[in-house]
Amino acid sequence: MLNRRNFLNRGAQTLPILGVGMAGGLALSGCAGVSLEGYKSEKPVFSLREYFNGPIRAWGIFTDRSGQVQKRFTVEMNCSWSGEQGTLDESFFYSDGTRQRRIWHLLDQGQGRFEGRADDVVGVALGESSGNAFRWTYTMALKVGEQVWRVEFDDWMFLMDGQVLLNKSAMSKWGFHLGDVTLSFTRPTPLA
Repeated sequence: MLNRRNFLNRGAQTLPILGVGMAGGLALSGCAGVSLEGYKSEKPVFSLREYFNGPIRAWGIFTDRSGQVQKRFTVEMNCSWSGEQGTLDESFFYSDGTRQRRIWHLLDQGQGRFEGRADDVVGVALGESSGNAFRWTYTMALKVGEQVWRVEFDDWMFLMDGQVLLNKSAMSKWGFHLGDVTLSFTRPTPLA
């Protein structure tokens, strides 16, 4: 087994966000005791389709389980919808000079529920909104050195206002907390 310190030091450049951290096998960790229902009266109400539509920028960090920042990154996104199908095209720029691209394919299932797929996601991401909050749970195949690890994400988003969305993802493997991805998204124009 690759030691976690090596994972955090060598593999962090491959760590994604999302969703804007978002995908598949529903092993929940970290925030498993937090209820999405508890946010239903919070404002402004978050609509994934409205917020992730058009160009978006994000700034993020990956922190290891001790809280130390291991990577900084920015994300440029182009988001669009056709009927119930959404596409989030993400370009990541990491502080060490590496780059990454991920394209999410989303399906609006109605009543604030979504499915998401991407090439490095294992299975299907499931997401649901309530009030100003949105939660994704998924498993991502991350390259760590020469190996590929399946890492579970518990991904929470909170709409702050018409432009700013905050995102925090807890990452775990075999029930062990590996670290967190924290992001701040911004839209060039506020939502109505």
